[in-house]
Amino acid sequence: MSYEILDRQALIARKRPRTEDVRGPYFRDQTAMIHCTPFRRLKHKTQVFFAPENDHVCTRIEHVLHVATIAATLCRGLAAQGWPMDPELAYAGGLGHDLGHAPFGHSGERTLSELLGGQCAFRHELHSLRVVDFLARDGEGLNLTRGVRDAIVCHNGELFERTLAPEKTPRLPEEKRDRSRLPATWEGCAVRFADKIAYLGRDLEDALLAEFVTPADVPPDIRAVLGSNNGEIINTLVIDLIENSARSGVMGFSDEKFALLTQLRKFNCEHIYGHPRIRRYEAYCDRIVRTLFDHLLAQCERDPDEPGLPLDVSFARFLSRMRPAYEREQSGPTQWVADYVAGMTDNYALNAMAQVTLPEPIAFPGTRAE
Repeated sequence: MSYEILDRQALIARKRPRTEDVRGPYFRDQTAMIHCTPFRRLKHKTQVFFAPENDHVCTRIEHVLHVATIAATLCRGLAAQGWPMDPELAYAGGLGHDLGHAPFGHSGERTLSELLGGQCAFRHELHSLRVVDFLARDGEGLNLTRGVRDAIVCHNGELFERTLAPEKTPRLPEEKRDRSRLPATWEGCAVRFADKIAYLGRDLEDALLAEFVTPADVPPDIRAVLGSNNGEIINTLVIDLIENSARSGVMGFSDEKFALLTQLRKFNCEHIYGHPRIRRYEAYCDRIVRTLFDHLLAQCERDPDEPGLPLDVSFARFLSRMRPAYEREQSGPTQWVADYVAGMTDNYALNAMAQVTLPEPIAFPGTRAE
């Protein structure tokens, strides 16, 4: 394991000193994230299918739990082969990796990025680090360990590598600003692989439920080798990654399974993520995020004590709570609005859009609705 650069003491370091308790550093990080408001909101944030009313459709909170358990399983399997792995670190990284996701999934992320000035101006993995370091607890942050923070910012489920190893010259998590960054640990590599394993089969399962595709549409070799349902796909890929990594000494898939994983991704892109119904929803979600962003940016110029929409009142309270932190950071209205919009659930964004675009109902005193 010549790639293991950081020692374990460096990985449990926090930005602010803290006396550890019976939970240990990484289990403490898990509980801190589970109890924070951004984690609770994940149950009403899109994975792929927008604002689903069907309880069987995957939301962001289910996805992060999948990633956490898969990452921990990979670590357990490799630890049994003598690798220096800590499943609790990996599980914590999985729990926190999407805390910064915008409403409406990657559609909301793309729109926020454009509004902030560029194609890469808003990245959910960078914003996830911002959430745990700064935004959570009204500007105090969660004070997580370095190892967990690194796994969060480096999870990058959009890049598809066959193999991964930790960076040889470790950088601090806050120094990793682009998607070429590598994790500092094998556990971070496990989280990065787990993200892809978790979403490809689950998205296919939801697409079958929504009748975007039929079982017969799925390429036969994917069904025959990877599996015909999400559980089989996860099991096949996890076992392959553990066995192949144990043989090679570098974490990664076998050539055969990686080729099929790449084929599954291509299939999902063509038949699910690029489906006309998804594209129509994306256009609508883009309009929602832009409308709310512009509305709230204008609110920054208003007296917070003036009467306004419930949205305006909530935003003013958010700014009041965050004011000391934003003053320390010396950020401005564009960043404040981006933080607030990114924190919205799908449902709250839809409700806020209705407030902004629909007229207030006319009241008729002395009458009641039938």
